[in-house]
Amino acid sequence: MRPLILLGLLAGCQSAPLPPLETVSRVDLNRFMGDWYVIAHIPTFLERQAYNAVESYRLDPEGRIATTFTFREGGFDGAAKRYTPTGFVTDRESNATWGMQFIWPIKADFRITYLTPDYGITVIARQKRDYVWVMARRPHLTDQERTAVEAHVAGLGYDLAQLRYVPQRWESQP
Repeated sequence: MRPLILLGLLAGCQSAPLPPLETVSRVDLNRFMGDWYVIAHIPTFLERQAYNAVESYRLDPEGRIATTFTFREGGFDGAAKRYTPTGFVTDRESNATWGMQFIWPIKADFRITYLTPDYGITVIARQKRDYVWVMARRPHLTDQERTAVEAHVAGLGYDLAQLRYVPQRWESQP
């Protein structure tokens, strides 16, 4: 009898699965390519102290997404950091779900959940709701844009208290 009670208690401790993240209906990959300033994020351990963070995408001849992520660590004059993961579109119908590979064979889940019609602002989220990135074609958002993006991120199930705004200061854009 005790094993059954223990199993019941353990089952009750499991968290409910999160509902699937809804992505945008369609991403024109050619329009999506290029430089994106990382405006805000719930950061991975690599980017917790990022300043002037920029994510750049380029389609390679095999249809993969050559990615370059650059930032200054710890301040505007901090050490320059550069990472070059490879993206793989995993949903060719929408082009909104990717696998991002930093280390073979692991591909992290990336989902484009928000994209303005002019391809000026995007939100990339993960099904686990552990990390999120708000990016734009320019280094700052208006108050109205910021409010809309924060509402979207909160609506996905993220804790906005964990959202870090990336300091951006540029004399000229990269």
